[in-house]
Amino acid sequence: MEIKTGRQVIDIEIKALNLLKNYISKDFVKVVNLLLKNKGKIIVSGIGKSGHIASKIASTFSSVGSPSFYIHPSEANHGDLGMLEKKDVVILISNSGETSELINLILYCKKLGIPIISITSELNSTLSRESNLNLLIPKNIEACPLELAPTSSTTCTLALGDALAVTLLKKKKFTESDFRELHPGGKLGQMLSEVKDVMKINLDIPLIVESKKMSYAILEMTSKGEGCVGVVSKKNQLIGIITDGDIRRNMNPELLDKNVKEVMTRKPKTLSPNTLISKALKIMNEESITNIFITKQKKPIGIIHMHDILKNN
Repeated sequence: MEIKTGRQVIDIEIKALNLLKNYISKDFVKVVNLLLKNKGKIIVSGIGKSGHIASKIASTFSSVGSPSFYIHPSEANHGDLGMLEKKDVVILISNSGETSELINLILYCKKLGIPIISITSELNSTLSRESNLNLLIPKNIEACPLELAPTSSTTCTLALGDALAVTLLKKKKFTESDFRELHPGGKLGQMLSEVKDVMKINLDIPLIVESKKMSYAILEMTSKGEGCVGVVSKKNQLIGIITDGDIRRNMNPELLDKNVKEVMTRKPKTLSPNTLISKALKIMNEESITNIFITKQKKPIGIIHMHDILKNN
């Protein structure tokens, strides 16, 4: 019974989301354009379960470059209305469209001329009539068999908020670098850092000049503990790399007396110092390599090892 009920709930919510997908139309485009032109903040409000969803939507907007915050309707009635400005846009969430706690917010927005966007399932509700733009969610399709606990309606509202945020992100051409600026902490922030922030530099870079023999290359590789050594020209430009694999492939009694140019892999993969760590990790996985040199004008300025990236994250 438990498995059956769980699956039924998910099926109902999937059905609601499929219905919601058909509601994405010209009104959605108008809302996105309004938010795009907005010079102020995006204020999102609702109460109860809608309030929790409103808070998450506001957080998502802010995280993708559109300053936003959640305001509790009751707190708004006791002074927080002062947080709203004429240049802002307000999104009000109410499944029924008749949430009494939103009345003063509506009146205040009308007074200042602040545009109101509604998210509701009732097009003929008070909230819809008083709003400048309306976004509808499917009605009478809650997963709760008693039709009391908000379930599918909050799922749809959350998805609609995500749809707005992501569409706005694309319209603003918000980049990974922009995202990193807003998320400097945690694993995500670290993965969106640049390789110059974590690379080993100066004497920690395993390097040897092209005229040296393999005996010196192996000593350099061992002392720096990177499992590789870069080969540089007389102009200090990176022209090759010698890895553990290169040594194994060339293993013979004469190896130590060979010139490094005879063993090295030419034109090694390199990265610019501004490459994102996430991109560097992707390249290392795709190329099946564990080290990459960081170069500037073909000169090695650093090196990163996959283990260092994973350890820092």
